[in-house]
Amino acid sequence: MEIAIPLYDRFTALDAVGPYEVLWRLPDATVRWVGTQARPYATDRGLKLVAEATLDDVPAPDVIVVPGGTGTLAALEDERLVEWIRAADRTSTWTTSVCTGALLLGAAGLLDGLRATTHWAYKDRLAGYGAEATSQRVVEQGKVITSAGVSSGIDMALLLAARIAGDDVAQAIQLRIEYDPEPPFDTGSVAKAPERIVAMAQSPTPTAAGAAG
Repeated sequence: MEIAIPLYDRFTALDAVGPYEVLWRLPDATVRWVGTQARPYATDRGLKLVAEATLDDVPAPDVIVVPGGTGTLAALEDERLVEWIRAADRTSTWTTSVCTGALLLGAAGLLDGLRATTHWAYKDRLAGYGAEATSQRVVEQGKVITSAGVSSGIDMALLLAARIAGDDVAQAIQLRIEYDPEPPFDTGSVAKAPERIVAMAQSPTPTAAGAAG
């Protein structure tokens, strides 16, 4: 089973690495980092991951995981990437996204008429692609699974693991990575956070750096 994670400049690290930590553990899985060029791609905070292959090298993966990031809006203008997503989806078993990666699925025409989710700051933009934008953490619509901001990619990947290999395998992976979150605050969604915290998260100041990914 070939799993492709496309990289582009200024993607968010956890959007890609979170699902990777789950999915590489699936039986007979090979995870490929791909890009329009085979080269290092810097995240929106400077960390670099290397795309070992070009998009053309991996035209028909079984699973697609599209990360988001502050570079997503620029990536929407990259027709090579958008067309690869569109073409790869025709033969994929699963097509998935994390955070603003859903916008790239939308640009490829894959979300029209489907419920989908993304980072809370980009719900309106997602709706512009014909999707029914929701605030759910993970949304499964047939073979398309979208997840909300950044950390939700781990949840999405565990659901995907269950669909591919069964609940027991997914639960064993969850235990292996000890994914048992107990955050010190209950402000992980707009519905729960006080208005001042929402405003801070929307601010471009360093205290809110990385609010969207």
